[in-house]
Amino acid sequence: MENFEIIVLLLTVVTVLAVVAKKVHFPFPILLVIIGLAVSLIPGLPVVQMNPDVVFIIFLPPILYEAAWNTSWHDFRANLRPITLAGVGLVFFTTAFVSIVAHSIIPGIGWPECFVLGAIVSPPDAVAATSITKGLGLHKRIITIIEGESLVNDASGLIAYRYGIAAVATGNFIFWKAGLEFLWVVSAGIAIGLLIGYAVYYLHKNIPHEPLTETTLTFLTPYISYLLAEHFHVSGVLAVVTTGLFVTYNQSEMFSHLTRMQAVATWQVVIFVLNGIVFILIGLQLRHVLEVIREHSLSELLIYGILVSLAVIFIRFVWVFPAAYIPRWLSPKIRKEYFSWKNVVIFSWSGMRGVVSMAAALALPLTLDTNPFPNRDLIIFLTFCVIISTLVIQGLTLPALIKALRIPKFSIVEEEFNIRYRMINNSVVYIEENLSFGEVSDEVLAQIKSKYEIKINKMTQTPLMGTTGTEINRAEQVFNQFNEVQAKLINVERNFLKQLKKDSKIDHEVLRKIEHELDLEEARLNSDKYEHT
Repeated sequence: MENFEIIVLLLTVVTVLAVVAKKVHFPFPILLVIIGLAVSLIPGLPVVQMNPDVVFIIFLPPILYEAAWNTSWHDFRANLRPITLAGVGLVFFTTAFVSIVAHSIIPGIGWPECFVLGAIVSPPDAVAATSITKGLGLHKRIITIIEGESLVNDASGLIAYRYGIAAVATGNFIFWKAGLEFLWVVSAGIAIGLLIGYAVYYLHKNIPHEPLTETTLTFLTPYISYLLAEHFHVSGVLAVVTTGLFVTYNQSEMFSHLTRMQAVATWQVVIFVLNGIVFILIGLQLRHVLEVIREHSLSELLIYGILVSLAVIFIRFVWVFPAAYIPRWLSPKIRKEYFSWKNVVIFSWSGMRGVVSMAAALALPLTLDTNPFPNRDLIIFLTFCVIISTLVIQGLTLPALIKALRIPKFSIVEEEFNIRYRMINNSVVYIEENLSFGEVSDEVLAQIKSKYEIKINKMTQTPLMGTTGTEINRAEQVFNQFNEVQAKLINVERNFLKQLKKDSKIDHEVLRKIEHELDLEEARLNSDKYEHT
């Protein structure tokens, strides 16, 4: 009970600091790492040990599923080549290189443990990278590759992680056998993910649309997919990612608008809490980890952490540039795809590690055949060093690097504007062709036409947007000003409701219903705002 109270207290602190971080535009993943480090320095806090298997089951499925949910399948498929090169090739290349570096610099650590360490720190975290790059105006393709890479590399890294643990347990590693097993666990994991995806699709399509039960089902889905795959000893990670991509592709057919709104809001809260708990747990264990590592001094540990972190950062550049340009030399078709070397630099510098690596480190077994897992505490410490180094160093310097390279801001404002305009015009055409011949009363038809005329006027009075930043910014200002006025009027309506409530002149049920309508309208206005991506 005492440990639970401490976790709740620390999570409250994380929540308050997250509000402050958002106000000052400080990246939340970096804040989490700093909080984890700060927690480890607080004297008197207990060590919280969780069952390693429970760590994977609780944290990984929802985190991976949410990442897949926010990924476009069309963009993922269009960039499958660079995603695969980064998500599979780079992961194994990083695992091997980090293993060699760790074995070379750290006395007394075996090859299997080095391989486990390499597998844990090999996959970058998309949540960390995209939250830091948000608002920096990076090209949409870079964001897509970063997000897609994280979905694939989590699976690759965690498969390598499992083989590493098996190698520690058995003391040997047969490469060809591991290769065949890798193909099996990958293909079977994807098949199970598709099976669960189809089953969930069928359920959502055929059950009554009720937001509470459907949102609950979205939380059960990743756990079902993960547990079923793990039951058959195949990749639960790939199963969850596959299910997530399938569901997000079909979500417009599966969910009602109320379910989508409730599910998205609820998932944001859950992922926020899970991320906070992971770094609180590592903070509560970090002091104990340092105390039990008796073979190395603190200065030696810091040197090891710095060298391993530099290896992780360096090897990404070594892989990414050849992977980006060799296919262009070999294929005329790929050569036509223009991609500036500046974008390659940014992608190389965006390899921030995060919560998945931390969860994998915490999930290391405490014992193997009644013997302590060799160098478990050292691996956890080095993982934390890599996370804090990549997040703090790369994360905080990424905006400055983008500015130094003078990368022009990419925006989808014009595309969004055109799609909205075409959609409204399509609706107007439908009204004129289908609703003008006695199907509805003249009064209703007049109101509907008035609604769409207002929308058309709002769009046509926005300046035509070209390609220059000045034109786009001007268009954003004009269009958003309309929404700001509407938002002020909604606030007037809210204040009127508050006064009625204060004077006890409105029924509670009526109040809730009208407040919900105003909430939906305000949410729509906020989603209508044009912003640089």
